[in-house]
Amino acid sequence: MPLHETHFKGWAKPGPVAPALGAPAADPARRVSVPASVTSEPALVGEFQRAGSVIGAPLVVEPHETLDAISGHFRLFQLRDGHRFSTDDILTGWYGTSWCPTARTALDLGSGIGTVGMICAWRLPGARFVTIEAQGESVALARKSARYNGLTDRYEIRAGDFRDAAVLGGEERFDLVTGSPPYFRPDAGVKSEHPQKLACRFELRGTVADYCVAAAQHLAPGGFFACVFPTEAAQLARVEAGAQAAGLVIVRRRPVIFREGEPPLIALFGLMRADDLPAWFRDRTWVEPELIIRSRTGEIHPEYSAVKLAIGFPP
Repeated sequence: MPLHETHFKGWAKPGPVAPALGAPAADPARRVSVPASVTSEPALVGEFQRAGSVIGAPLVVEPHETLDAISGHFRLFQLRDGHRFSTDDILTGWYGTSWCPTARTALDLGSGIGTVGMICAWRLPGARFVTIEAQGESVALARKSARYNGLTDRYEIRAGDFRDAAVLGGEERFDLVTGSPPYFRPDAGVKSEHPQKLACRFELRGTVADYCVAAAQHLAPGGFFACVFPTEAAQLARVEAGAQAAGLVIVRRRPVIFREGEPPLIALFGLMRADDLPAWFRDRTWVEPELIIRSRTGEIHPEYSAVKLAIGFPP
């Protein structure tokens, strides 16, 4: 096997080797068709076709796309000038799978191009996934990545708004729910011109409270909901209020510092349903030590290097 297939930047990549680019999907389980919810919209059909996610279409990296390492041999198709995966996404996938390591079923809300879901799928090789994303362009890219990574037999990508009962059935339950909600209200700040970036940063289709409601409704007994959100006082209060209104308890929280010596900008949250916890535990949150991404000199912090190794990425 060529060295580039087993190593990345001099580091041996763990996990199975993903299928090759350039060939049509021969295995029916890996063929991805345009879902019925999309066929009625010609513009979305075109996005799926351009992404190479229709039955038998070859997997190719289009000029407007990149194919990037994410976990071991798993790779992610992204737009060159659109939304790109972030540290927030990486940490959400790592945090959720770290504190719910035996999940058999998992749900990713507002899944975008699939970063969180793909990381979780790599770390939970026996779990079945449902991911939900409203933007057709992001759904198409995620489907393409799932096919490249050989995941389509256990990884269902649904196009739609997770708040819509027609997209996520009331009886569906999951051991692990993840989400990386947008942080900003629609009237806040300068908005990106790219619609894909816009929807990932601004609350166009739900707030962190909506994510809490969906998680609470679809968690299996004893299930775990992991999300990321700013930790500034007003934003933290929104997470706390959303959790309480949905009947969730923040059982653990980990502030994240992007450069040593600076205050934390975001935090990782682990939530469970209050009804699944002893009464005496329902008003307690364990605040973990801060996770530092880069040292004062700008180098990657040793603990974040260990986090990256845990998700199959070079340290």
